[in-house]
Amino acid sequence: MSIEVSVVRVFADQGGRFGNRLGIVDASVVDPADRQEVARRIGFSETVFLEVPDDSAHSVNVDIFTPAVELPFAGHPTVGAAAWLAGRGTPVTVLEVKAGDVLVRQVDDILSVRAKAEWCPNFEFHRVDSVEQVVDFDAAAYRTGHHYVWAWADEATGAVRSRMFAPDMGVAEDEATGSAAVRITELLGRDLDITQGRGSRLTTTFGDDGWIEVGGRVVREPPFTIDS
Repeated sequence: MSIEVSVVRVFADQGGRFGNRLGIVDASVVDPADRQEVARRIGFSETVFLEVPDDSAHSVNVDIFTPAVELPFAGHPTVGAAAWLAGRGTPVTVLEVKAGDVLVRQVDDILSVRAKAEWCPNFEFHRVDSVEQVVDFDAAAYRTGHHYVWAWADEATGAVRSRMFAPDMGVAEDEATGSAAVRITELLGRDLDITQGRGSRLTTTFGDDGWIEVGGRVVREPPFTIDS
């Protein structure tokens, strides 16, 4: 038996480039005990297993895995899953993840989800002095932990340049990280426009009620199959 893996790129730039690939699998075809191994074999920084809803559903359960661990919440998997559901004609307003209910909102081509910072992993934030230092940063010394290297590209407008390294998650470098965007938004206490990795784009909205919204553009890619 083969398993179909749908693929989207989450947090693409305005031209549809870059973004972080997400694997999407129908939860009904993979036993819960086998999902970590399937995510490892797919090899993306995250893969989600979701209940494919019918037309009347307003919410759906989503399980999130890196190649090494299951996560209670993550940004690019929830944004990508919500966009994929909308694209197949079954949009939902809530994603049920282990951390709690994630509200979904779409305005034009930007799809956003709302989360709490405490749902996200703890990151070690490393501020450097320039965008060039972020781009040239050598993370070879980071063999454990979750590390977010960043600099202001334009502090007045909230523009940030960043990279993220998460060896504990089985991810040497992540192209675009919604949970880290949530954490740094909480840290700085303001809305942000983040360029991460090679050029992925994430936008955040800081709420004084403890909720933070993170969003971006999502682009579909061709599906593929793996053997079960």
